[in-house]
Amino acid sequence: MWEETGDSVTLLCLTASSGVPLYCRSRGGSVKQQLPFSVIGSLNGVHMFGSNLDVLLTAACTENTRVVWKVFHNSITLIVLSSDEGASDFSLGRLLENVFNAMVLVLGLEELVNARNIERLKKDLKACYRLIDSFLEPGKCSADLTHYVECAVVPSRAILQECLEAFASSAESRFGSLLTGGHVLCATEQWWQLAAQEAMLLVWLVRTLPPHTSRDLPVYLPHGSPTVPHRFLTFQLVSGLEVVLLCGPSPSLQYLADELVKQFWQPLLDLLKQTARASPRCLPPSTYLAPGILGLLLINQEQRKSLFTVQPHGSQAEGSEMPLKSRLCALRSFYALAISLYFPSEKSEGSTVPLQEEFQAGFSHHPQHCYIVSATHKAYAIHGRQHQLFLLLKPDVPTFALRSLATSTLQALTAEDSTL
Repeated sequence: MWEETGDSVTLLCLTASSGVPLYCRSRGGSVKQQLPFSVIGSLNGVHMFGSNLDVLLTAACTENTRVVWKVFHNSITLIVLSSDEGASDFSLGRLLENVFNAMVLVLGLEELVNARNIERLKKDLKACYRLIDSFLEPGKCSADLTHYVECAVVPSRAILQECLEAFASSAESRFGSLLTGGHVLCATEQWWQLAAQEAMLLVWLVRTLPPHTSRDLPVYLPHGSPTVPHRFLTFQLVSGLEVVLLCGPSPSLQYLADELVKQFWQPLLDLLKQTARASPRCLPPSTYLAPGILGLLLINQEQRKSLFTVQPHGSQAEGSEMPLKSRLCALRSFYALAISLYFPSEKSEGSTVPLQEEFQAGFSHHPQHCYIVSATHKAYAIHGRQHQLFLLLKPDVPTFALRSLATSTLQALTAEDSTL
């Protein structure tokens, strides 16, 4: 039987009706070639066999490989095979959702659902490969898992926000944001009205594109406008800092780049350069965090934004308690565990059957706190009405103190900036 090797991930895309392979992408391990057709046929065949018997096959696992299936709009079947130690049904399910939404973002839903020429669709899908492959890489942030864009809080946000609002208004756009390193510094009010996955995808798209002074790209919004494209404009203000807009047919890219960008952003050049060199903490310098915190993820569920860092005390203050790569893996795994087992979560678009039995079934209440203890770290989570907080802590932090530490941290983070 075929097995994934190392920390590899393989993604298959097929037509749901006939099982024709559209593409196969892979990352890591020793598997670089296309999967044998017999393996592709078997993976799709067992899913179709169950479907014909009214049995929904969502996931399976062998000794070292986990497999997840998902069908979108009864037209596209995505299958992922992963031997990554930190992979779970939840994280792989999110991966498949991201991949399909990336396909819609680039090509539009109509071309995927009503494909009349399979060979042409295969060719068109090549335009999605860079974006799709980025989701197969090991997680370096949380947005792909949470579907909430990551924000960076800076003292100068009010000034940047005012400039952004004026710039977007002059550009005849209600949707604009200022990005640095895959984080949103500020955004217009209407930007936050986009579906969480859409905002995340647009920010992710900018991260995957090669550097350029300006771009004018057609994009489809998977939830808001899956069949009618919008113009997605990006402008590099300084190295590592970009302003992006969703626009209609006008104004032209040249007018925006030559006139409006200079008019609104040139006076703030020194501030923009200082902002681009900001610390990777993504937190205001005045925010105090307990020294035992190794990483944190704060989510504002109402405003669809988050803060995420595994360097909460700055890069110069990090010790050797836990490597950054291990912190990333541990915090992402803890989030997936807490959301899939303990905390109620939003149902995925088009999902009618849960991936697993709900933990809360038979209980009279929903969990609001959870924690884990291991040899290398401890973790604690709070699930509130508006905020969710996930903390990664040193193993020597007393277990009895986890709740009070997490509560005080949540209060400090939310009091520091009312938008979070």
